[in-house]
Amino acid sequence: MFRAVCFDFDYTLGDCTDSIVAGFRHGLTSLGWPEPDREAVRSTIGYLLEDAYTMLTGDESPENRAKFRPLFLEVAQELQRKEAVLFPGAPELLQALHAEGVKTAIVSTKKGDTLEIILERFGLLSQLTTVIGSADVHRPKPDPEGLLLAMKRMDVTPEDTLFCGDTILDAGAAQQAGCRFAAVLNGTTPAEAFAPFSPLHIAPDLWDLAQWLGLG
Repeated sequence: MFRAVCFDFDYTLGDCTDSIVAGFRHGLTSLGWPEPDREAVRSTIGYLLEDAYTMLTGDESPENRAKFRPLFLEVAQELQRKEAVLFPGAPELLQALHAEGVKTAIVSTKKGDTLEIILERFGLLSQLTTVIGSADVHRPKPDPEGLLLAMKRMDVTPEDTLFCGDTILDAGAAQQAGCRFAAVLNGTTPAEAFAPFSPLHIAPDLWDLAQWLGLG
C-alpha cells in the first residue's frame, strides 16, 4: 500500500514505561518536587521531556526545564537501553515490511542512539532504513520536521508514506507533513481522540496493523 512506513517508538513499537517512570521520579525529586504518580507520567510519554516536566509540575521556568533533562537521563537512559521491550508483533511487522521492500523509519522524541541500541538488541536495526531521534531535529512533533527528514532520507514523497503512532502529536505531525496516518492503541490515547485527524486506520495492536497493511 505504501513505499515507506514510519513509526513512533514509545507506545507504538516499544514500551519503556518502567525506565521512564524511574527517570521522572529521579528528575522531579532532585528538583524538589514530590514523586510523580505512574499514570501521570504515562500520560506524558511521547512529549518532549521539557514539556512533560511542565505538564507534571506546572513550572514553566526555562532554567528548571533545562535542568530536568540531564537529571532524567542520569537514571532513564541506561535503563531504557537495557530494559525496553517491544510490543507483540513488532519484530514480525518490521521484518515483513523489510521483506516486501517497503522502506521503514522510526521518528521519535527519544534519543537516536538509544533507539539504535534498543533495536540492535532485538536484531532489528538492519530492518530499518533510518532512525530519527530528538537530536536530529530542532522542533518536536507535532511539527513535521522529523517526518520530512525521514522521507528525505528514504527518498519518498508524502503520498507514498504512512506514519503510525499512538498520540495526537503523531497524528498532527503526519497531517502537517502531508502523509497518511494510522493510529496504534498501545498507549494512553483513546481511539476517539484521533477523529479530527481522519486516520486511515485505528489498530488495537500491531497484529491488526500488519493485517491491515496486507502483511498478516
